[in-house]
Amino acid sequence: MLIELDATDARILATLQKRGRISNAELSETVNLSASACHRRVQRLEEAGVILGYVALLDPKRLERSTVVFVEITLSGQTDEVLDAFEREVRLIPDVLECHLMAGTADYLLKVVAADTEDFARIHRKKLARLPGVAQMHSSFSLRTVRHTTALPV
Repeated sequence: MLIELDATDARILATLQKRGRISNAELSETVNLSASACHRRVQRLEEAGVILGYVALLDPKRLERSTVVFVEITLSGQTDEVLDAFEREVRLIPDVLECHLMAGTADYLLKVVAADTEDFARIHRKKLARLPGVAQMHSSFSLRTVRHTTALPV
């Protein structure tokens, strides 16, 4: 369902993306609304599916998952059965943070986290190489993250 957003909705969303644990009282002050009006707007945004949920962002270094690898995967075919089987199995790998169906040279692009190159080798051998329908894989290691955000422009 599409929902029309005004400038106040945009301010609410921008604030919540940066400070997800902000209280309704603080949020209402930040966006210059009464607490009840602010609460109703947030509730409307949640019910409309604009706000999908609230999360804690974790530091990958402190959890020994600081190696980021982008894996391009080409499948052996493009039938619904091949695509469905691949997607069903890739969802079960917790080291895969993102999986995108692509247009271009690869069928899928995965963002994988690992402790180090040895850990990625294990993930590759035990999990990625066993995914159904995989014909080719090309891995690229991130040397440094230049920009990372979870905030969508509103």
